[in-house]
Amino acid sequence: MNQIQTINSPYLRAERTTRTIMFHVSISLVPALLGSIYFFGIRSLYLTLLSVAVCIAAEYLWQKLRKKQVTAGDFSAVVTGMLLAFNMPVTVPAWVIVITAVFSILFVKQMFGGIGNNFANPALMGRLLAMVLWPGTVMQYTAPHTLPADAVSSATILGTVKNGGEAGYGYLQMFLGEIPGALGETSKLLLLAGFGYMCYMGIVNAEAAFTYVGTVLILTFIFGPGGLFTGDILLNLFGGGLILGACYMLTDYVFVSRRGRLLYAVTAGILTAAIRIFSHYPEGICFGILTANCLAGGLSCFYKNHIYGTKKA
Repeated sequence: MNQIQTINSPYLRAERTTRTIMFHVSISLVPALLGSIYFFGIRSLYLTLLSVAVCIAAEYLWQKLRKKQVTAGDFSAVVTGMLLAFNMPVTVPAWVIVITAVFSILFVKQMFGGIGNNFANPALMGRLLAMVLWPGTVMQYTAPHTLPADAVSSATILGTVKNGGEAGYGYLQMFLGEIPGALGETSKLLLLAGFGYMCYMGIVNAEAAFTYVGTVLILTFIFGPGGLFTGDILLNLFGGGLILGACYMLTDYVFVSRRGRLLYAVTAGILTAAIRIFSHYPEGICFGILTANCLAGGLSCFYKNHIYGTKKA
């Protein structure tokens, strides 16, 4: 979770706790987890459980050593562990999962004060660490076991198209998840099912997610590979991790105001689209959202919340 903005009193109090919210987020990720097991085999379950276990253990040990309140049971570490695994390919070595999980919890989350105070999404920072230090371990993908051919090393669809090749998969396959990719990003159907559950429980802001997706799709359509207005909207929507990023990475509680959330979502969308269009990276989710995380404080300067009981200037 990113830093929660503190506003002036009076405050609205609700019965919903961090533990309740994170529990529902964990439940919403189960369909995508089951899908990853179906598409990539039981190793995806092993990697996810390993990531969750290391995240919980790291948080527990750190808080015990620091003699702070232990919050390892509030399910936030579970969410971080699941999302970290979801951003990795099934071929990633277990030791990479262990190192990145410890890094995500200790250096990104706990050293900045724990949940609600970290400056960036811990799971995405763990993914970024692996991309920088061991790119070969996190950029090798396999085709799902459900396809007629055996699983083989393959680039993602966006990577193949970026290099001038053909996608090789239909839109329905992309939507269902029968494509190469990270564990939790391939099945858009299951991700949207989990996102729908969060919306039903009222624990996520769908408007920000739609704004982010819409910004990316509009820009990648306008600045397409063949010139203006030649982008493939469905390919950009279903061919990568856009839905995973929008539904589970972007929707941290960064801003309280609606205007702030939308500004944050648009900024992340512009950055993601720019990386997809102009850089040599086929995907821009990680860099786009993390950069927007770091810019959250600067974005807040573009608006000010009205202080209760005072007159506007």
